[in-house]
Amino acid sequence: MALPREHWASRTSFIMAAVGSAIGLGNVWRFPYVAYANGGGAFLIPYFFALFTCGIPLLMVEYMMGKRARGGAPQAFEAVRPFMSWAGWLACIFAFVITTYYCCIMAWSWDYVWYSFKLSWSADASVFFNEQVLNKSIGVGTLGAIQSHILIGLILTWLAILAILWKGIGAVGKVVMVTVPLPVLCLVILAIRGLTLPGAAAGMTYYLQPDFAKLADARVWLAAYGQILFSLSLGMGILQAYASYLPKDADISNNAFMTGLTNCGFSFFAGFAVFSALGFLAYLEGVPVADVVKAGPDLAFVTYPTIISQLPFWASFFGVVFFIMLLTLGIDSAFSLVESFATSIKDATGMRHTKVVLWLCIIGAVMGIIYTTRGGLYWLDIVDKYASDYGLVTIALAECIVIGWIFGASKFRKEINDTSEIRIGFWWDVCIKFLTPAILIFILVKSIITNILEPYGDYPLWANVLGGWGMVGLLIIVSILLGIKYNCRRVE
Repeated sequence: MALPREHWASRTSFIMAAVGSAIGLGNVWRFPYVAYANGGGAFLIPYFFALFTCGIPLLMVEYMMGKRARGGAPQAFEAVRPFMSWAGWLACIFAFVITTYYCCIMAWSWDYVWYSFKLSWSADASVFFNEQVLNKSIGVGTLGAIQSHILIGLILTWLAILAILWKGIGAVGKVVMVTVPLPVLCLVILAIRGLTLPGAAAGMTYYLQPDFAKLADARVWLAAYGQILFSLSLGMGILQAYASYLPKDADISNNAFMTGLTNCGFSFFAGFAVFSALGFLAYLEGVPVADVVKAGPDLAFVTYPTIISQLPFWASFFGVVFFIMLLTLGIDSAFSLVESFATSIKDATGMRHTKVVLWLCIIGAVMGIIYTTRGGLYWLDIVDKYASDYGLVTIALAECIVIGWIFGASKFRKEINDTSEIRIGFWWDVCIKFLTPAILIFILVKSIITNILEPYGDYPLWANVLGGWGMVGLLIIVSILLGIKYNCRRVE
């Protein structure tokens, strides 16, 4: 006899977990840069337009799919149309692949918490990161030795994920009550300190000064949709898995609005901490703010450590705060990515929760070892590029097609409204059937054409084929096979 399905202890637990999965490293090191590069304060117009026409509608789709199916992403797609279960498996597998390198980035953060006590990078943060921490090889074709300090951080991260997920969704609900507010507190501390530094005003001007002429550029609007899609953890199977533990009468639309607005509010506020600090660095170096603006790992592990080492007092304290913030931001996203796959496997096979989680953590840790080598950063960059460009966009597009056209947008909207505090209208149908899929198709086609005509980065063609196209193709094949096997098993 099957055991009754677990439920979240409270609505707050579910919202905190969903927000924790959405708010990650990209909110700190990607959004402020994207906003700055696409019109500053004016970027908020396309950004919030994308939130209300793409982000929140898709949040509702994923929440409702998970709740009505009482299962992970494959079961959620299958409950709509059995032949689409492969799309759910693809979402889970892509999420798991992302976790393998995401945990390596967290491993760097573990190292930097330790380095912060002595400001070990103070001589030259760029040289320290590239030559001492990563010990980068000469290119993607040379993996080199495993870096033991990164491997230790990787193991610590996977052990933390295992401990959090071991006792199921009830334990997750308790953990997120700490791991979601903590990075917010850290960010507030860093923002207050940043805004009191000389040059902060110049940094904030660069971040927020509106350039309304940018709104006439279609690329700015595409950047807004891309940021929303990637920022909310859409297309990863996470939200279907989390929503599958909701009670049958749980609200959908209000939960989606709260999740989307909280995530975007955090992203916007993160810009205050980042650009006030960049203004301070520009002031010290006597250069324009534009000359010190960076995004991604370079911002977190080169630019920000440089800023921290120049603080007039408590530099080590603010260094520890910054990297603890990165760890707590990362851990919520990391364990939610694993939970996405674990829930789907449990629901498909009936395996014990602890057994599934243990094996996924072991497999994920082993797969992540390649990123701890001297050539690991190159492969991390390639896999991240193709997983983001193709995996997440493909899944989100599949959701729009299945719900908007196959199941029926108006019928699905009625199901959402039946248990929701905020009743949604016909605008939602238009977004799911026409606007959002049109944007996603354009992004997907543009990415394919760009990567065919010009291989990504400075990497050789074979690396793009192996780590990019080959990986995407293999994951699609595996997902289809899992979909066939699972459907056949259900028929039997």
